[in-house]
Amino acid sequence: MIDVVATLFRWLQLASNMILVGACVFLAIAGAFHSPWVERLQRALPWLGLILLAGLLGILSTTTAQATGITGNAWRPDAWLALMQNTRMGHIWVGRAACAVLVFAIACYLRYSAPARWKYLLCATAASITLTVGALASHSAAEELSVVSILPYALHIIMASVWFGALPAFLAVCFACTEPQKKEPHGSLQNEAVARIHALFRSREQALAAGAIALKRFSTMALPVMLMVIATGVIITDRMVDASYGGLVATSYGWLLNAKVGLLAVVLVIAARARSTWLPLLAQAGNSEGAQAGGQKLRKWVSFEFVLALGIVLLATIVANTVPAKHALIQNWPYSFRFSLAATWGDPMVNTRVYIGIGLLAAAIAAAFIGKRRWSRKVYISAVAGLATIALAVGLPPLAVDAYPETYRKTPVPFDTISIANGSALFAENCVACHGPQGKGDGVMAKSFAKPPVDMLTEPHTAKHTAGDFFHWLTFGIPDTGMPVFADKLTEEDRWDVVNYLHAMSRGYQARLMSPKVKPEQPQPNMGPPNFSYAAQDGSSGTLKDFRGQKNVLLVLFSWPQSRERLQELQTIHAQLAQANTVLLAVPEHDPTPEELRVIERLPFPVVTEGAHEIVRSYALFRRTLSKPDLLGEGTLPPHMEFLVDRFGYLRARWIPDADGADWNTSAMLLQQIAQLNREKEILPPPGDHVH
Repeated sequence: MIDVVATLFRWLQLASNMILVGACVFLAIAGAFHSPWVERLQRALPWLGLILLAGLLGILSTTTAQATGITGNAWRPDAWLALMQNTRMGHIWVGRAACAVLVFAIACYLRYSAPARWKYLLCATAASITLTVGALASHSAAEELSVVSILPYALHIIMASVWFGALPAFLAVCFACTEPQKKEPHGSLQNEAVARIHALFRSREQALAAGAIALKRFSTMALPVMLMVIATGVIITDRMVDASYGGLVATSYGWLLNAKVGLLAVVLVIAARARSTWLPLLAQAGNSEGAQAGGQKLRKWVSFEFVLALGIVLLATIVANTVPAKHALIQNWPYSFRFSLAATWGDPMVNTRVYIGIGLLAAAIAAAFIGKRRWSRKVYISAVAGLATIALAVGLPPLAVDAYPETYRKTPVPFDTISIANGSALFAENCVACHGPQGKGDGVMAKSFAKPPVDMLTEPHTAKHTAGDFFHWLTFGIPDTGMPVFADKLTEEDRWDVVNYLHAMSRGYQARLMSPKVKPEQPQPNMGPPNFSYAAQDGSSGTLKDFRGQKNVLLVLFSWPQSRERLQELQTIHAQLAQANTVLLAVPEHDPTPEELRVIERLPFPVVTEGAHEIVRSYALFRRTLSKPDLLGEGTLPPHMEFLVDRFGYLRARWIPDADGADWNTSAMLLQQIAQLNREKEILPPPGDHVH
């Protein structure tokens, strides 16, 4: 029950705040003049300010009960005070409440002062600041507290307020314009009374004319405002929904968002009709029947639009307190298919049909503009809807691929070296006979199948399918292909380990394009290195992820005695690396002998003693180069490899002496690459801890 009450309070304060913004913007557009509808709006502003304050108080009360888990705290001021003092949420509430008090004060001043544009803009600005402070509690701010993350949300809610909040003012003008006029007095009245009535009529006509002008001005402004609302909404959705966008049709967040967009589509249709037909009728000179008809239509449909807008605001309130789609767990995908460009694009037939579909869709859009005033309504709707339907029927099916209940399931096992090493061992034990030692589909049993196993190494098979797809195939097999069921042989965690190994193998093959030189400002989204835990000879320990956002990492995989000279070189530049904000981690490829251990213990940088086996086994997958693709047999581990990971968590450069020559033997060359990384700012968000 407390959740329902909390939602209603949030909706109440948000709607009142948005109406304060939009009504004041509308009044500023209309200008400063006396009119019955202007006076009504000004009288309503303080009441809206009170509703905003009451809504915020209700939010504080219900949030306290929800945060503490004690319903009774909703009525205890001391619990409210504790929330305000000790939580970020409480601090944000205090900021919003202070802004709301200011808005109420300005609204009261407007109520009892002469109309002026600057006063309306002042109130709209204060109400917008209240909304912006509220944006600090949004999902966007929860993920990253920065201008880049908060600005789109703040703009979205402010622009939406300019549209939605102006609808009551819009309706006030419509009702004023369609109110029946009083009849003029007859000769029985005195001349002075007649003059006063005529003056009243002229004043009313002037006010209505000014109102009609305000409606036209607002209608002109509404289009760019709505485009801004849509653009910022797309940005926010992209951040809150997984890159696969499966969450849009399989999570509560997605369905609420779809409902919101559906209502918005209806609103846009009404707004377009109002702008193209009813507003021009209302603007006709005099008190003609056409003007009355236009005003009546506007009253009816804008009232309906306002009701829909209230529904949109309610859905927005619920969405703001729903787990974003990219964080929601999709345990069971409800459809037997999904759309995927990655899995289908490149097939000539697919490309052709998609382009034909795009062409037909463009024709539908053209028909919508061309036939609007030339065709009958029946022909117009049939042509546009028919072309759009055919376009979707032609262009979408080629992009569909099979999907399974597990397709969008989140990987519970992190993408780290322990999982990859275990997956490598399980793959060698269970999969090599068919898929080959490196997953190329060239195992000893491959030729016995009517359809040979796919090449999961050199072909982009892994990138074309989700981690959940592979988990499904490992669990249930693939009928008529020879792929067996592993659910009874491998535990669920083991199957996810195999999935992680397949993704590491695919990333390792893509790393063949990497060189000792950093490509400036070009981190690759699929080059997030496997995380690992370690303990070193100098007593240090941690994970690779610990350095994210702070330091670059030079990861050195070495063998003895081949790497003896290189380790001595690294020892001489260790201090320079530290000054260049770079940590050096050395990992032995083989268990060191007692003699080697004595040498290792004297090195000034950490040498991994625990976790080395898993690190080597995982990073060995990144050994391929263009000159040495290493595609046959079980593969050969180079005696020495070095990897440069930037401070944002991406693998940016790699040096393999056997393949690349003496590039990093020159310390200046290595330090130059590190200097390039230090000059760069964050370009991509940090790589995920799980594969998708």
